[in-house]
Amino acid sequence: MDYGFSIPTRGSLANRDSVLALAKRGEELGFAYLAIPDHVVIPREIHSPYPYNVERKMVGAADGDCLEQLTLLAYLAAATTKIRLLTSVMVVPHRPPVLTAKVLATIDVLSHGRVTVGCGVGWLQEEFEAIGAPPFSERGKVTDEYLQIFKTLWTQEDPRFEGKYAHLENITFLPKPVQRPHPPLWIGGESPAALRRVVALGDAWYPIGSNPQFPLNTAQRYSEAVSRLRDEAARAKRDPDSIELNFWASWYKEGQRLTVEGGQRLAFTGSDTEVAQDIQAYRSFGVRHLLFNFVRPTLRESLAAMERFATKVLSLAGR
Repeated sequence: MDYGFSIPTRGSLANRDSVLALAKRGEELGFAYLAIPDHVVIPREIHSPYPYNVERKMVGAADGDCLEQLTLLAYLAAATTKIRLLTSVMVVPHRPPVLTAKVLATIDVLSHGRVTVGCGVGWLQEEFEAIGAPPFSERGKVTDEYLQIFKTLWTQEDPRFEGKYAHLENITFLPKPVQRPHPPLWIGGESPAALRRVVALGDAWYPIGSNPQFPLNTAQRYSEAVSRLRDEAARAKRDPDSIELNFWASWYKEGQRLTVEGGQRLAFTGSDTEVAQDIQAYRSFGVRHLLFNFVRPTLRESLAAMERFATKVLSLAGR
């Protein structure tokens, strides 16, 4: 198992000096992934329910500012040498598919093959409308079609595609990504539809555990969800072992102990020893890449949280 962390694109640390400091220190500490979230704009009024907390409200929505994901991905590719560059996640319908595939391929080439594409369908209807994305109600179908287009462009010498939302033919798509057959596609989401998308189109499953509709925030719940994924793969006649298991524990905060209904401890909270035990448990389920959030109110606190985790928690969990 290896580990990653998120880079802020909104708030007080979403600036050149802070993102550079976090990326470079994370690479020095041996983290394998840096993860960059995706919002193009933040609407002033949000009625869409946020999926990843009980309150169903987006945290920090009033901040408004947000660095663009793929631009920041390219910037940090130039500022680092080894750490992998993860869209976490890219809202696939936000951008035209051919352009997106080209941007990702270009970053993969310039980074010597370090791009991983975390993929999601999105949840913020007002943002879809503001940026002129395809219909929000069709975002799942759009995502499936766009991912097929990515693969077509990245792998075929004479790419052609005829779909409901895009059509392409008679083009040369170069350069191809460095990675073969293409940059890994980590499919986000926790719903049954997300699991079907993982099996049909993904290289890995990359859920967040805090979705109250589909919670994966205890070892037992996650284990049961992995069983459902494997069942879905079997129904589709895909080898379950061909699907990599990855996980984002976005709520981690050192020393914080939280509980779920019934008083059971929320995974990845509590003492360093308890968090290390959770890491070991999820590792035993086959999780290969585990990501955390070390963003704190200041850059100094954020770096300290990252360093503490690397030196204390991981020494208990084993690498």
